[in-house]
Amino acid sequence: MNTATVSEDEGHQEHSEHGLSDFGYIKIAVILATLTAAEVATYFFDFGVVEIPSLLILMVVKFQIVVSYFMHLKFDSKVFSYLFVTGLILAMMVFAAMGTSMAFWQNPSGCDASAFC
Repeated sequence: MNTATVSEDEGHQEHSEHGLSDFGYIKIAVILATLTAAEVATYFFDFGVVEIPSLLILMVVKFQIVVSYFMHLKFDSKVFSYLFVTGLILAMMVFAAMGTSMAFWQNPSGCDASAFC
């Protein structure tokens, strides 16, 4: 009976070292809900020229919070963070190359991609 108590205590200690408490996750959920409400507010109010930059900033902040806490990258080895960021940068570069190919590059026959030749 004593060994079961020790193993349960070790399990709780390991969980608290490798993540947040329940209250910590509730705080993160409230922060994410608040940021999401700010994003939704951009639909109802006119923010002018700062609308797109503010949405991009909110998107990056929410992404960082989710990756850090819910994917536990904040608590894991830095090697995992570097691998994740490297893959993310590579994916963004491929997406940017694909996006620019639709807007700026033309095929050899001179047909513009926006004209759907």
